[in-house]
Amino acid sequence: MLRYTLAENDLGDIRFGLSPLCEMGLSLRSVREPSRYPLQLPWLRRTEGARSTLDTEVLDALIDDRLWTPDFLNPRPASPLTRMGDELDALRRSSPDRFVRQLVALHGTMPAALAGDPRRALARTADALEAYWHACFEPYWARMRTILEADIVYRGRQVAQVGLAGMLNGISPTIAFSDNVIALTMRQPVHSTIEVAGRGVTLVPTMFTSRASAPIDGAELPIVMYPARGQGTMWQTETAPSDAGAIGVLGATRAALLTALAEPASSTELGIRFGVSTSAINQHLRALLVGRLVTSTRYGHSMLYLRSELGSALLGL
Repeated sequence: MLRYTLAENDLGDIRFGLSPLCEMGLSLRSVREPSRYPLQLPWLRRTEGARSTLDTEVLDALIDDRLWTPDFLNPRPASPLTRMGDELDALRRSSPDRFVRQLVALHGTMPAALAGDPRRALARTADALEAYWHACFEPYWARMRTILEADIVYRGRQVAQVGLAGMLNGISPTIAFSDNVIALTMRQPVHSTIEVAGRGVTLVPTMFTSRASAPIDGAELPIVMYPARGQGTMWQTETAPSDAGAIGVLGATRAALLTALAEPASSTELGIRFGVSTSAINQHLRALLVGRLVTSTRYGHSMLYLRSELGSALLGL
């Protein structure tokens, strides 16, 4: 078990972030053992051809048979708006000694594909990850990011409704929070207690894990990666049930959208969930806004929509 011990002043410095590099690092586990990550089988099928063109020697060297990866693939994101280019630049500037140390700790020796000059190996690794990003993640990142951002919004609402402890204890069955300690039950046999000591803790939702995960190296900044809600909606079209009376007033599509907006969502996310173009979703949302059946608020670059009290009343809720 890994424990993050927080002082009183650390409690106010628990924040959320998104890391494209974390997503890529964790995704290597689904590539190595697809059966453990059934929700991402559609992504694996769609990217199979693209992955065959990549520097698989290097990508394979970044994961072992236990499905462990080096901690440099789990950078702590500065915000929910972190960009892949920024993380790759930071990786290229990082310490070659740290790069070698973490790979040796992972494998017991330096992988053959990355042996030799550590600076050249680090550059090759960053290049391999950049190619992986463009081939397998960039085409789908807007969809993934929408789901990850929606999770963060949901967790923020939970903090407001049930408090920080309630949110943390509901984030994953393998996370427990009490007495100012965040305890993570890891798949790895880890027994460690780390003092946060003013460094803050960042919570990072991800599409590529089924349980909580965190860096093993105590020198790394405190970060908790956890499974994002709605991973299964990435590739599935949603058919939301709705009230027959509402269908008569609004039509089936708008009634279904109104039903789905019990939780905040963007037009991009709703388009993915319903298999409808974003422009068509926006037309329906504008009509619902004019009728005061939904409300809207900006979050980062996204506009999020939520059913209003009037909308709930129309649905008989």
